[in-house]
Amino acid sequence: MTLPIGPAAFFDVDETLITVKSMFDFLAFRYQVEGRPESDYARDHGALRRLADQGVPREEVNRAYYRLFAGVPEAELAEQGEQWFRTRTEAGELFHAPALAAFRRHTEQGHHTVLVSGSFPGCLDPIARHVAADTILCSRPLVADGILTGELEQPMIGAAKAAAARELLRTAGLDPQECHAYGDHSSDLDLLRLVGHPTVVGEDPVLTEHADRGGWSRLPGLGHGAAAVPTT
Repeated sequence: MTLPIGPAAFFDVDETLITVKSMFDFLAFRYQVEGRPESDYARDHGALRRLADQGVPREEVNRAYYRLFAGVPEAELAEQGEQWFRTRTEAGELFHAPALAAFRRHTEQGHHTVLVSGSFPGCLDPIARHVAADTILCSRPLVADGILTGELEQPMIGAAKAAAARELLRTAGLDPQECHAYGDHSSDLDLLRLVGHPTVVGEDPVLTEHADRGGWSRLPGLGHGAAAVPTT
């Protein structure tokens, strides 16, 4: 990672920069290309949904997701992540246009662009290359001899996003008040409050209340259907 020398712009990814929750969209894609029955995805997604409904902390739900990949080669997930990205971009609906346009403006202004996500490099690396992001702050599965153990170094969820962003700014010697951040969910609040130029994407009630009270910028969000598992 090259340290920023000017203002940074932090972007949440799922349902902010892109239109899907990458981890679950990828999981469904992985099971499909492996020829697994739809019931496998329904089972695993349902188990994670129940954890969330029971009030299990988001960080622990995030960890439970990565346990699904225990014993999987890291290279295999990376290859499938590339396939997932190509498939979704060819369909033309992966990126959320208003957020992508904002991302492009920051790039044009020479800002250091950062993806911040509870997702993992298999999904995020191709996204980062496509938009020419400078840095990725994400959940990183533990790997031993090229194989995922099923555990994480640390989930990049909620307060961890702000902590990682704060450390990047401290290391680079940047003023947070000159920086920008984008997020769609109340768990992004700490990240948004860290910077001088926060932008709320969508209609999350917690974030919109802060936006209205603090005069934060707003971008339109996505239409939401069924409840999603809060892993990112």
